[in-house]
Amino acid sequence: MRGNDNTAVLLMHCPDRPGILAVVTEFINQHKGNILYLDQYVNREEGMFFMRVKWQLDEFEIPKDKIAEYFETLIANRFKITFRLYFSHSKPRMAIFVSKMPHCLYDLLARYAAGEWHVEIPIIISNHPDMEEVANRFGIEYHCIPITKENKAEQEAKQLALLKKHKITFCVLARYMQVLSAEFITNYPDRIINIHHSFLPAFAGAKPYHAAHERGVKVIGATSHYVTSDLDAGPIIEQDVTRISHKDTVEELIKKGRDLEKIVLSHAVEKHIERKILAYKNRTVVFQ
Repeated sequence: MRGNDNTAVLLMHCPDRPGILAVVTEFINQHKGNILYLDQYVNREEGMFFMRVKWQLDEFEIPKDKIAEYFETLIANRFKITFRLYFSHSKPRMAIFVSKMPHCLYDLLARYAAGEWHVEIPIIISNHPDMEEVANRFGIEYHCIPITKENKAEQEAKQLALLKKHKITFCVLARYMQVLSAEFITNYPDRIINIHHSFLPAFAGAKPYHAAHERGVKVIGATSHYVTSDLDAGPIIEQDVTRISHKDTVEELIKKGRDLEKIVLSHAVEKHIERKILAYKNRTVVFQ
């Protein structure tokens, strides 16, 4: 969604039953909304219906600040729908967390600077000073907040205060080498995106490339997921792999892996910015 669009996006899920699609589209049509995009999916095992619909608001008869209320009263309560409503004029605000490795950070900032994404990046937070020069180069506020076992709660409180101050809507961990506390995560459910340097759930842990090399695998991968209190086990958003051979050293695996990490993380961030991800239980529905 670009800022010059006057559109709304509805992401919803509910128990599956006949007529839901017709009722939702009729709600939009009868109030003179022009549907631009619609995608839906039924999980038969769970008996759940998922949908994303985007429509033009230029002629829509319900004021923006009343759409959610109308939809809940007229439709959501009746069909037990859980929904989120987004507007194109509301630009997401992203905070990047990083440690010492710059590859994912550079890729995110390059896409941001090129105007590829409808997003604001007010701050970069790190537990090391190493990436401050990068932040300065892109004109973004940088905060170094070192973390130890002894000061973790205090330092995370400082981070949360910064996020609140800058009205951050979601966070991206660009190889941020700290485990977030459960208390921190509860402030941003399904709104913290991480990149893991492995094709999860295989080779989880601190040195997946070393483990892959020892095992003699023929592909390596990267996984981007939402962060939960279960380490590296949150809902997966995006994954990709690249082929390797017995000739590749650990160093070559790491180089290939970092290229993957950049692409996979950026694709996940883009889907989140475009409001194309619906998290349900520990899985995601990622609309095209």
